[in-house]
Amino acid sequence: MFAIVRTGGKQYRVAAGDKIVVEKIAGDAGSTVQLSDVLLAGEGSELKDVNGLTVAAEIIAQAKGEKVIVFKKRRRHNYRRRNGHRQQHTILKILSIGGEQPKAKKASKKAEAEAPAAAEA
Repeated sequence: MFAIVRTGGKQYRVAAGDKIVVEKIAGDAGSTVQLSDVLLAGEGSELKDVNGLTVAAEIIAQAKGEKVIVFKKRRRHNYRRRNGHRQQHTILKILSIGGEQPKAKKASKKAEAEAPAAAEA
């Protein structure tokens, strides 16, 4: 299942297990946030109703972006200004969309057969 969420004035297409970098969101690393501004949701070509739908995400880290140099100059006036800026970012891991947990990969039949044998020994 996927969803399109809006945060920080930008839109992101997310699915359970994805990692995205968004504008700074208040919270510490390891805490969980709910993204409630869901614009679209669906699975494959099927679209779902987004009323009351939220996306649960875990904050992995608070980080800074690349440095952007702001340079101003006026010709023939001996005017030069150089400033730098690093934008604050939050790295999120999407846990679930609308309370739906990510689908776990099925274990192979060979691994399932070995598990009970190992437990008996």
